[in-house]
Amino acid sequence: MRFVIQRFLLFVAALLAISVVIFAALRILPGDVASVMAGLNAPPERVAQLRSQMGLDRPLVVQYFSWMGGLLRGNFGTSLLTGRSISSTVAMRASVTFPLIVLGLVVALAIGLTLGVVATLTTRSAVRSAFHFVAIVGGAIPALWGGLLLILLFGRGTGLLGILPSQGFPEAGWSSFGSALASLVLPALTVGIIDGASLMRYTRSALGDVMNSGYMDQAMACGYTRRQAALKVGLRLATPQLVSVVGLMFAGMITGVMVIENLFALPGIGAGLVTDLGNRDLIAVQSELFMLAAFFLLVGFLVDLLHRFLDPRLKHAVQGGAQ
Repeated sequence: MRFVIQRFLLFVAALLAISVVIFAALRILPGDVASVMAGLNAPPERVAQLRSQMGLDRPLVVQYFSWMGGLLRGNFGTSLLTGRSISSTVAMRASVTFPLIVLGLVVALAIGLTLGVVATLTTRSAVRSAFHFVAIVGGAIPALWGGLLLILLFGRGTGLLGILPSQGFPEAGWSSFGSALASLVLPALTVGIIDGASLMRYTRSALGDVMNSGYMDQAMACGYTRRQAALKVGLRLATPQLVSVVGLMFAGMITGVMVIENLFALPGIGAGLVTDLGNRDLIAVQSELFMLAAFFLLVGFLVDLLHRFLDPRLKHAVQGGAQ
């Protein structure tokens, strides 16, 4: 329980610190939404009037605590540019982004874990070298280039096979389930293949370390073959290390999908954030960035707890250190 409380307090402190950083960083940017709304040739008096109406002329400390007070009440505020509720806008965009991330993670796990285990168990050096080459090349491919290749191969209307949509998301959203799911296949493959290549390298390393430990000798002394020992004992021992990697990968996808959403014209959080930033809609941008940061920190917090639960050696190490 003490470990959970410590990690939770650290999570809250990090959240507060990052809220200050986001708020301050956005205030440094030149221009504001009042200038955008007033137009290029608007007189300074008109811009000042709009800034006053939006509360942008209040002291920064007042603006910060007003924003944080709204967040604590679950109110993300109202977009200065569109007048819409930011909470409802973020929820609508999240219905595109989070399914995309989950699908991408499923693809990454399927590729990374499967090929990582096969690369560890194979005894043929040529095959091991081939897997190593695939892991390095796959992980080094820029998301933009990988997405373009998939569009050229599978994209409907422009691709060689032309079997999957490569642009947009249905206006009906998930009410049109088949079309919505189809529109996320290529983006999810782009995210999943790249992250899967990295995960394959980590899986091979983590499982390889376990395979060289005395645990495998004990397992094989009990009658397991090398493959059975790896699948039944090795993977279980390597799980805590892989959980940390997958957790960070999952959190990192939230920022990585910005490029993917713009490439595939998806109305998700990443694409919306780029648009709001270009319009200098500070309230919307800072709320969206704070939510992304909170999600990133929450995943790290949960991974810490899960890692501690899966690896009892950490508990004994902490207890030994305390004694």
